[in-house]
Amino acid sequence: MDYFAPPVERLIEEFARLPGIGQKSAQRLAFHVLDMPKEDAERFASAIREAKEKTFTCKRCQNLTDSEECPICADKSRDQKTICVVADPRDVIAFERTKEYRGLYHVLHGTLSPMGHVGPDDIRIRELVQRIADEGTEEVILATNPDTEGEATAMYISRLLQPFGIKITRLAYGIPVGGHLEFVDEVTLTRALEGRREL
Repeated sequence: MDYFAPPVERLIEEFARLPGIGQKSAQRLAFHVLDMPKEDAERFASAIREAKEKTFTCKRCQNLTDSEECPICADKSRDQKTICVVADPRDVIAFERTKEYRGLYHVLHGTLSPMGHVGPDDIRIRELVQRIADEGTEEVILATNPDTEGEATAMYISRLLQPFGIKITRLAYGIPVGGHLEFVDEVTLTRALEGRREL
């Protein structure tokens, strides 16, 4: 038995397909959209359409942009010899918020995952290797997540880049600020010890 009119049911189904959105959240979002004034709903739909039509990847770093080259790659004041490799465009935003990193990025758009059938040709590794061959890069910072897929991706890229003779580094891992040692897992604690530095 259908509880909602078919157009409403379809809207709920589309919201439910978004990551992290369950059935109840999808219903809440659908009814919120239905309660919007018509102009607001049209503006919302237009924003989705425009984002899909006008957003593509930067020819250099693969980050999302609406021009041929993203603003970070176009900024000549940034360190052109250092590339921070991240899995996702959202990771670029996280680094930029720190205002500490002044190099360039390379977005892989995923990580290696044999279980998920994601291999080297499914993410932007080839473009990274080409950049390093062409641009005179001196350091690559591997900043994939410290999970199984992220570690496998970092190791794979590290081995792939070895012949270039450049500096390859991995982000340090440790105890989060405000964390308590008793709640930290053994792997994180081991990494924190390995990555310790002099004060």
